[in-house]
Order: sequence, then C-alpha cells, then structure tokens
Amino acid sequence: MHRILVLILTTLATINSCAGQNNLIPPIDDRDFASKWYQGLAEISSYELQQARYGEIHPGEAVLIFVTEDFSKSKQVKLDQPGDHQSDAITVLKMNATRSFNTGVYQYNMMQSVFTPVSFDQYPQSLKVTTSSQDWCGHSWMQYNLERDKYKATQFSYFESAGDQSFLVEAAFLEDEIWTKIRTAPHTLPTGNFKVIPGTFFSRMRHNTGKAKMAHGSIEKQGNEYVYKIDYQNLDRELNIFFSVEFPHEISGWEETTKSGFGPDAKMLTTKATLKKRKMLDYWRRHNLSDRSLRAELGLSQ
Repeated sequence: MHRILVLILTTLATINSCAGQNNLIPPIDDRDFASKWYQGLAEISSYELQQARYGEIHPGEAVLIFVTEDFSKSKQVKLDQPGDHQSDAITVLKMNATRSFNTGVYQYNMMQSVFTPVSFDQYPQSLKVTTSSQDWCGHSWMQYNLERDKYKATQFSYFESAGDQSFLVEAAFLEDEIWTKIRTAPHTLPTGNFKVIPGTFFSRMRHNTGKAKMAHGSIEKQGNEYVYKIDYQNLDRELNIFFSVEFPHEISGWEETTKSGFGPDAKMLTTKATLKKRKMLDYWRRHNLSDRSLRAELGLSQ
C-alpha cells in the first residue's frame, strides 16, 4: 500500500508540474466538515437546466446529491458491512449528478457518480467515476477506476465508434471531480496550465473517449462566490462553476460553453444550470407515496 501511495503522489506531482498553487481558498476545518457531512443526511440540490444539444438550447432539470459513505479501496464499491472490513474501508464523498432534458420528441436521462476520498492528503485523486446516458436511440456507460498511476476506462455504447472497449488513461486531474473537490478540499483545485480528463457527460455528447487535454485553470472571487474556470486550449470549450465563499461551499450553478451540433451547423452555445432548491435529507428512507411531497419542496418535476 505504501508503494502504491508513493506512485500516486509522484504521478500527481508530475502531471500538475505546470499548475500553480491555489492560495485564494483556505482549507476546510475538520470539525466543520464533520458537522456537515457526518450527520447521516445527504445534500440534495435541484437546478434549472438549459442544455445545449444539436445546436439548440433545451430546457431541463439537473440534480446534485452529495453524501459520505464507506468505500472499498480494493473493490471500489460501497461496503455493505464496513465494520467487517476496516483495513479496506475509506470514507468518500460521493456525488450523484443527474440531467434530464428533451430534444424534440425524445428525452435524455443522464447520471454520473463520483467517489472522492475525504482524506485528500493521503488519497489526492478520486477513485472512481461512472456515467450512464439513456435516450430513445439507446444507452451507453463509461467508468474510470484508479489503478496506481492510471485510470482504467471501460466504455459501452450503442454507437459503433464508441462501442465496447477498455483502455488506460493517465491519471490526470478529472473534470468530473471538480464538484467533489469543491466540497472536500477547494484549496487543492489546480490553477495555471495542467492536464485534465474532460468530463464524461461532455465525452458522451461528443462521442469521444476520455483522453487528458491541456487546460488553464483559474479562481476568482465575485461577491460572496468563487468562480472556478477551466479553459480547454484545444477544445474550444470553457467551464465555469460557481460556489459559495463560506463553508460548506455550496454550488449555485455552472456554465459550459462549447460547440453544439455537427458539421457546418455546429455553433458555440452555453449550457447553464441555476440553483432552484436545496435540502439536507435521508432520501434513501423516503420511498413511500407520502414522501412525494418532498419533490415539491425540492422544486423537482413530478
């Protein structure tokens, strides 16, 4: 295990050798973190979504769910009985992110899960990302698993060009882990020039595989919010994520500007997500018909 940790830390230092230090945001106090994330509840936030697809903006809905859980370092799955596997257990902050929107007559339903260790100093990289997408044409799945200094990527799709395959990706910073890093260790968000593996939602919509790209990261303070920006240098793409200055650094929304559409009809458009409602909730226990009123409280469609 010590050798693996050294390899991970060495790799992280190498891939971010051109990245600057993030000195704007202080580290999160452990007691504040515990009071927020170890109370047996999840944070659920709903967002009004304006999703760029096929060269147009489509209205929809997004949800971010953050919750801590016990995770297996060896199997990279949630532990059913963590007390029986203490040497293998690690605490992660899990984010489940969903997007739902219609394109004309048919619907997209997308979901992503990111598993980021809370002990960022010992485990600086997220261990796993899974993403699925369903629409009336078919469905697809992509997964990253951290294996020493690489991410093992597995991809399944109904498209021939992105069909069933497995490959290795250098363990660069994951775009998908920005959200969980904001909530666990925002002071570690890289700035300057560094390599980033583009988000799996983006990769799915562009029908490409996740290879690390050069990007420039920056953080600005705007009133009572920070804005973390990643500008991809060879993708004509920029991502801005807005979150509160004060702990628990709640995410108020995001904007992604990139080309939408195919061929000569492609144009630069901006996907936007704007916060609607937020609630701390043990949602896994709220599965009865009488609990449906909670969806209204969260501003979610029925």
